[in-house]
Amino acid sequence: MSDRKTVLLTGCSRGIGFEIAKLFLNDGWRVIGTAKKSEFPAELNQSDGFEGIHVDLENISSLDTKINSIIKKEHPDVLVNNAGIFTDADFETDDETWLEIWDKTMTVNLKSAALLSKWFLQSHLDQNSEGVIINVASRASYRGDTQEYAAYAASKAGMVALTKSMARNFSKRGVVAYSIAPGFIETDMAKDAVTTLGKDYILKDSVFDEITQPVEVAELVVFLALGKIPHASGQTFHINGGSYML
Repeated sequence: MSDRKTVLLTGCSRGIGFEIAKLFLNDGWRVIGTAKKSEFPAELNQSDGFEGIHVDLENISSLDTKINSIIKKEHPDVLVNNAGIFTDADFETDDETWLEIWDKTMTVNLKSAALLSKWFLQSHLDQNSEGVIINVASRASYRGDTQEYAAYAASKAGMVALTKSMARNFSKRGVVAYSIAPGFIETDMAKDAVTTLGKDYILKDSVFDEITQPVEVAELVVFLALGKIPHASGQTFHINGGSYML
């Protein structure tokens, strides 16, 4: 029987998730990764340790069929809730549209992560085994965001509170939980902001002259997955170029 560990990782077709998947695979892990519609990069598909699943995190009913069944069968060692959306909802937007964006953001960024965490926890508690949950939140969880991205900030703040609640209740039973709060990361999703606002604006609060690269977040995720610092359960690890210090 293989002793290769397995990680379930949401949102791994690009950006931070892609870098996380690559590092896990390079370290000999088995990666079960998700994407909504995007094709998985060849670098992942060509690995015998990778399995890609297309699933819409907004469709809660499909999660039971596509994800919960895998958790029950594969019993992954680590869950990384990385997938998320970043949609603007200006406070001057009409109420119906504004609430639609809020509901979708909360479902994709928080509700689906909570449900996957619930299933993952139950799987480990049933088998009395150790596990690690890592939630990729945001700097906005702590300092907020511009008003049009209040839904995003609120969803990520909820993710931090979820992480702390799980850590308080389940760490002594073998399942630890951490959150990571990245600042501005140079990904495809962030390119529009760089184009619109300019690199100088993005870096105005940073102590560095360059935008944080996604591989730095990936390195932190893979380290936490090793379970070497269980007594840090419940903590948030900030990686934001020094733009917001606690």
